[in-house]
Amino acid sequence: MTTRKRKAPHPGRLTRAFFDRPAIDLAPALIGTVLVHRVGGPGDRELRAKIVETEAYVGTHDLACHASKGRTARTEIMFGPAGHAYVYLIYGMYQMLNVVAGKTTPGDAEAVLVRAAEPLDGWHADLSGPGKLARAMQILRGHNGTDLTSDELFFLKGNGPPPAIVRTPRVGVDYALHWKDELLRFCDENSAAVSKPRPTQFQTPSLSQKTEAPQSHRERRVKSEKKH
Repeated sequence: MTTRKRKAPHPGRLTRAFFDRPAIDLAPALIGTVLVHRVGGPGDRELRAKIVETEAYVGTHDLACHASKGRTARTEIMFGPAGHAYVYLIYGMYQMLNVVAGKTTPGDAEAVLVRAAEPLDGWHADLSGPGKLARAMQILRGHNGTDLTSDELFFLKGNGPPPAIVRTPRVGVDYALHWKDELLRFCDENSAAVSKPRPTQFQTPSLSQKTEAPQSHRERRVKSEKKH
């Protein structure tokens, strides 16, 4: 009997502490990190891509968030600890990879949708859109609940200068009343892999990963709750 030699952990792998922050903060922090999927088979293969676009879903009060419909078998993973994959199917054909975030309010559910990425290592793939990304990265419904600090599916710290990030409304959430206008989509404004509609179609400010701009959303939520 032969035993497959375990691969050594990647240096720079993101730990649970990285993910354990509210989605409004995790979404821009993921821009520039590297998603890695170790695909099984002879010799194993690593699919790697740099994240260039994300969306934040900030809790049960966010009408675009699945958790707004309540705690169900489908959304249970979102209420759990940060740093796990929330994968679901839309239109009966597209898998969507989300990262469970920390909680602004204990007991709430927050997650970040990974919308687009740039393939690395000479790999040629179209990762411009969440469905395309999951398909090319071979991420399936069976990965729902996967620990993103494990050896199979994980993130690495990015290298190079911090990306210039622009904020826009999220895509495809027109049903979410006033939440459709919240600037909870984060894009690397210099990446050609960002999905449509391109950020240049919106008049929104850029921010670096070190700015406090995302705090404004939480401040607006507090003010709204006080009014009620």
